[in-house]
Amino acid sequence: MAQDRKIIAVNKKARFNYSIEESLECGVALQGTEVKSVKAGSVSFPDAFADIVKGEVWLRGFHISEYAYSSVFNHDPDRPKKLLLHRDEIKRLIRKTEEKGFTLIPLDFYLKNGRVKITLGICKGKKLFDKRADIRERDVSRDMQREFKSMQRS
Repeated sequence: MAQDRKIIAVNKKARFNYSIEESLECGVALQGTEVKSVKAGSVSFPDAFADIVKGEVWLRGFHISEYAYSSVFNHDPDRPKKLLLHRDEIKRLIRKTEEKGFTLIPLDFYLKNGRVKITLGICKGKKLFDKRADIRERDVSRDMQREFKSMQRS
């Protein structure tokens, strides 16, 4: 069975500010109007993170705009969303985040077979020199591509 995966949003800042050690897929518990807003693509999560409270994983700082065609019974855009994971996965995440410097960051947000999913990354913050090294590496790669392209033309 082919998996139908439609990417809604990607957290580009997370890949720049954090080094991703591991990632896992998890579901999100949403209300009715939130699902409609997500399918419309009105989400924002540059400063979002996941927090583990009493054995449950909660996504905070994740904004889903109110659904435009809804009535007065609309959702709160900034409410914490519960992430759906297995108990053993949550235990592993607790052990991992207790280590110094690790945090849980949402990497991308997508629909899979009609269900809303998030790729949650176990990340460690990058230092300034790591970010500079990434920029330098990207520039060198871009320059090599330009040179290769110009060599093929002549």
